[in-house]
Amino acid sequence: MAATAQTRPIKAIAKAPRWRLDRVIQWLIALTVVGLVLFPTWPILYQSLLEKPLYEASNTLSLQNFPRVLGNPKIWQVIGNTAVFMLGSTIVGTLIGILFAVLLIRTDLPGAQWLQKLITIPYYVSALILAFGWAVMYGPQGFMTVMVREWGLPTWNLYTMPGLIVVSALYFMPLTFMYCSSSLSMADPQLESAARIAGAKPLRILLRITIPLIRPAMLYALVLTMVSSIELLSIPLVLGESAQIDVLSTFLYRTALVSGTTDYGTLAVVAIMVVLFISVLVMLQNHLMKQERRFVSVSGKISRARVLHLGWLRWPLGFVVYLFAGLTILVPLGGIILQAFTPFLSALINPFSILTMDNFKQAFEFETYRVAIINSLLIAGVGGVVATLFMAAVALLTYRSKFPMRGAVKYIAQYPRAFPGTIIGLGFLWALLSFPALGGLRNTIWILIIAYTMRYLPLGFSAMSPSILQISDELDRAARVSGTTWLGVMRHIMLPLLRPALLTTFTLLFITFLKEYSVALFLFTRGSQVIGTTMLEVWAQGGPGPAAALAVIQLLIIGVVRWLSSFIPTVKVRE
Repeated sequence: MAATAQTRPIKAIAKAPRWRLDRVIQWLIALTVVGLVLFPTWPILYQSLLEKPLYEASNTLSLQNFPRVLGNPKIWQVIGNTAVFMLGSTIVGTLIGILFAVLLIRTDLPGAQWLQKLITIPYYVSALILAFGWAVMYGPQGFMTVMVREWGLPTWNLYTMPGLIVVSALYFMPLTFMYCSSSLSMADPQLESAARIAGAKPLRILLRITIPLIRPAMLYALVLTMVSSIELLSIPLVLGESAQIDVLSTFLYRTALVSGTTDYGTLAVVAIMVVLFISVLVMLQNHLMKQERRFVSVSGKISRARVLHLGWLRWPLGFVVYLFAGLTILVPLGGIILQAFTPFLSALINPFSILTMDNFKQAFEFETYRVAIINSLLIAGVGGVVATLFMAAVALLTYRSKFPMRGAVKYIAQYPRAFPGTIIGLGFLWALLSFPALGGLRNTIWILIIAYTMRYLPLGFSAMSPSILQISDELDRAARVSGTTWLGVMRHIMLPLLRPALLTTFTLLFITFLKEYSVALFLFTRGSQVIGTTMLEVWAQGGPGPAAALAVIQLLIIGVVRWLSSFIPTVKVRE
């Protein structure tokens, strides 16, 4: 009798309906991920094989676009510019980030904590705003340029390839700094202590032990910067236009939106080339992450690291670092703020004597500017909530379910890293043109929310995953034994425990959605514009004042959200 009683639950489980609600929801999540990624992808692949635009009825398949594009010398000139821009900004940005990480984490540089906050500011600021700030302060007629010229000193030309590289490198530098500083904080100092006991000098320890220990973080940041530099649009567009410097991102933008006639075949082939190259870099990035175990140095017993004493160099070096950070971060941001509060900004006139609120009045009185602000807040707020819940569902499906295709879902969810924003926007536009039934989504903020969610799916997935993995799966098993379904476990156990992670992910997506504009360039029209696209239009029309006012409004919103995020508690789970 006892044996019979024990076998009944097993039989009951075996006869459970195959398509119960849990499995239906899991398939819906998986199919939504696949649909999000494929929706803007297939039109680009299909268009590359067509002689005419894909929405035209009479069309024939052909491979002629590939030899036509690959045989175009202009394309190879653009590819060469992209390679120089990518390598230059990556090398410079990575080196500066490593130097800052070592100085601020492992030396007694004065004011290191304040500097750590200062040099991460570009990470939270739109690259478009930084480009405007550099143009206002360091452009040919910029405030700092004119002031230096008045002093009789030699000046510079920001609108060159070296100028683009420097500005982009300083924008990407916080990525390397954050990865390397985190790795330096966790590295076992006992290795350095052993070398110190053996008689090694501090500088030798730094070069032979400390820096090699953070090699995985350095390489990961290096590849991430390379990927980001290829898809960067704003800095090459704002600073490289007068010098006619085209990289792949600006080439796609000008070919699709600025030129009189759009060459759909060329756009599709170039987009495929960009995605394939970035895919290789993403694969390399994943490979580097798998090799990190070779550099493990954090054990159960660890002591506090001893900082490198700089001696008499401490204050002079600190002054140089503060001066560098001030000139490259605070001055451009201060310039865009001054531009917002003045009718014009010139080193020949004291800006504090001509302060005005006219630019902000335009920002709130003109319907175009006001709608852009409202749309950006709606997309960041509503879209951030929807995207956070969806990305949490994808991560829970991947790590806390028995769904048979969860490995494939994880890979597909991370693949949008290979798609620049301009290509995603182009793909969504062509897909909407191919399906007249979806025409109602065009020119609305809802298509922007969908496109933003697709682009930043890897970001939200990566933000949620560590917190999910931190929670012991014993909680799931205990609930399932008591008869709770997968949906019940996710709703009543996992989501309540993940509230801090959900708030953190929402904050990250809110700021990211608020800054985003490259996807919207191909999808917006009057009534669905956002702050970024409006700033770009106003700047191109010669209105730096209103553009600066919109930039300051965006900075204020980001600052408030960042301040509120400081009150989010950390995840605390007992295993």
